[in-house]
Amino acid sequence: MIHTVLFVCIGNICRSPMAEGLFRRALPAVQVCSAGIQAVVGAPADPIAVALLREKGIDIGAHRAQNLSGWMVKEADLIVTMDQEQARTIANAHPASKGKLIRLGEAGCYDVPDPYQHGEAAFRHACGLITWGIDELVGRIAMLEASETVPRHDTYPQIPAPKALGFFRPSVSM
Repeated sequence: MIHTVLFVCIGNICRSPMAEGLFRRALPAVQVCSAGIQAVVGAPADPIAVALLREKGIDIGAHRAQNLSGWMVKEADLIVTMDQEQARTIANAHPASKGKLIRLGEAGCYDVPDPYQHGEAAFRHACGLITWGIDELVGRIAMLEASETVPRHDTYPQIPAPKALGFFRPSVSM
């Protein structure tokens, strides 16, 4: 069962705060947070990201950027990055991420490009990809949790969360 999800991008002011807000609305019972590999610590979410989520009825105005830390990686059941390079960086820096690290666009074979300083159109594009990825992720989590309620024979071991979600592919070399 997935209790804690961590979304990661570079600065923690654009993509990961949007993902956090969208995921929190979709699955309010799951603890969710976000961080950046090179966060602009203490900075609020980009005003365009705040405005786009406000259009969807989600308030991320109180968000403040934070750096990814080892304790976050250890505590998270699932770590979701915006692109493959971020997944590689985290895998190399944090061995505790093994078995729980995925890229948001893995199922659709896409990265979410960084919209920082590229204007509203780039933010809308990124937000659309994030929304699509969150919808896919939420659906897979629901399927996983439904399958965990079905009694299993002892010879059928439980599969670690990211593999069970069907996201892991050998294309991300870690």
